[in-house]
Amino acid sequence: MTGRAVRVCVLAGVCCALVAAGVAFGLGRMGTLARGDGEQGRYVQDAALADEAAAGVLEKLVEGGPRAEPPVRGFAEGDWKPSDPLEARDVPAEPAIGALFSPGPDWDDDHHCSGSVVHSAGGDLVVTAAHCVYAGGFRNNLAFVPGYEEGKAPYGVWVPTRIDVDPRWVRDSDPDVDVAFIRVRRAGHPGQRLEDVTGAHPVAFGRQLPVPARLVGYPNDSERPLGCSGTAVADGPTQLRFDCADVPNGTSGGPVLSAGNTLIGVIGGRDGGGDETTSYSSCFGDRVRALYERAARG
Repeated sequence: MTGRAVRVCVLAGVCCALVAAGVAFGLGRMGTLARGDGEQGRYVQDAALADEAAAGVLEKLVEGGPRAEPPVRGFAEGDWKPSDPLEARDVPAEPAIGALFSPGPDWDDDHHCSGSVVHSAGGDLVVTAAHCVYAGGFRNNLAFVPGYEEGKAPYGVWVPTRIDVDPRWVRDSDPDVDVAFIRVRRAGHPGQRLEDVTGAHPVAFGRQLPVPARLVGYPNDSERPLGCSGTAVADGPTQLRFDCADVPNGTSGGPVLSAGNTLIGVIGGRDGGGDETTSYSSCFGDRVRALYERAARG
């Protein structure tokens, strides 16, 4: 199923016209696409728009409430078991994995993608797929809700301060760099660090494949995450493949995690993330490492 991130307009011409109108004229304050710095693949988020996005999400959600316990270490390779059958199913919410929302008058008023907290010195970094944040322009109405479940935001609503993608994604939508890093803050809570609240996944670059792994993501039409355990394998030199059925739209940007909850990929890459039986990720090689380091430095 191509393009797991977003709900797609039936008429491509109408969709393109709406995107173009959003870039040129805006769709109200929220729902616009920002140009940012395309040559660098960078967008510094307008603070007022970010706060408006947070308010739009909080109109529909309950902030706070019971919190999920973070996995202590995820699975160890010695006790790993694949899903049987290899089909995604509902799993408990996890603090460091969440849903991306885009409130406002565009075609993604509800959650449309997934993301996860990745360890960084600043403690404020979320990783997702590039196609979740940039499509002809940077989305400027994003909000990340970690641990989201059944209309609740137990760890608050977090909004971008900056978005980084590889310039090759801006130029060509290159599936080999379908990764984005978002630096975030919690609206109304200055100084609070995301990683201190939710924990974070360590990230590995150049991981040798195959390895036991699991993926997690939020389907567009579900208020709970789903997950699947299987094996991450190489599909050529630039793509990671994960075979598991029933991983639908909305899971794009969700993490692919190896032993110890180590991040080795995000759902995206080839074919917009895959089809009914297979998920993909851009390989976390030197290009993604450089992007991560740039985003973490700010």
